[in-house]
Amino acid sequence: MVATKSRTGSAFRHPPRPFSGHKRQITGLGTLIAPTIFKREAALEDESPLGEVRVIRLASAPGARESWDRPRVVIYLWAVCELLFVASAWQISSRLRIAVLRAFGADIEKGVVMRPRIRVRFPWKLHIGADSWIGEGVWFHNQDHIYVGKDVVISQETMLTTGSHAYRTDMALITRPIAVEAGAWITSRCMILGGARIGQSALIETMSLVTNVTIPPGEVWGGRPARCTSPSRFQRGPIEAND
Repeated sequence: MVATKSRTGSAFRHPPRPFSGHKRQITGLGTLIAPTIFKREAALEDESPLGEVRVIRLASAPGARESWDRPRVVIYLWAVCELLFVASAWQISSRLRIAVLRAFGADIEKGVVMRPRIRVRFPWKLHIGADSWIGEGVWFHNQDHIYVGKDVVISQETMLTTGSHAYRTDMALITRPIAVEAGAWITSRCMILGGARIGQSALIETMSLVTNVTIPPGEVWGGRPARCTSPSRFQRGPIEAND
């Protein structure tokens, strides 16, 4: 999890489906990136003596089960199937991985290739467009929805995480969805945080951190946090993008 400063915005319970037919266009991001905040009772330590930093009592903090959206038996069954068929390092068929994910509610279109050692927190919150490539060791920590368009490449060891915590108050779970538009390439070992929108055919350089930002179509971004390093992925120049 990564600390998020903002807790503002309206929570949404039923995220819009950003893809329409085979075009897989992402729309309505103003609503899509609104945070969902799960909150119970206050978990703050009693007022600390003057000069001391207070401690948030984690025993009283809201848990993460609010994001499950499924009965406990389904969560545990998925954990077993993920370990055997999806997260395994065995070079078994990509079709088998996809079939297991679909059986648990993942929205995955034709032609998608998924390599070994992939992690998916909740398959029913994963949407991948046609002919996309998901590299070995990619981690979809999707406590909220992750939308991936068609012809997208997500390279090895990249993590996409939609969850954070209300670190100033009670450590309540806060989630924001992630959207990756058609043709984008997220290169190896990147970190994509909740609320990020990566535009069509944009490129994210190796080991970059993409925060709650919107990256315009076709641009190249890199760094920690990521910033624009080239206005166009397709122009000639010293672009560093290692698969």
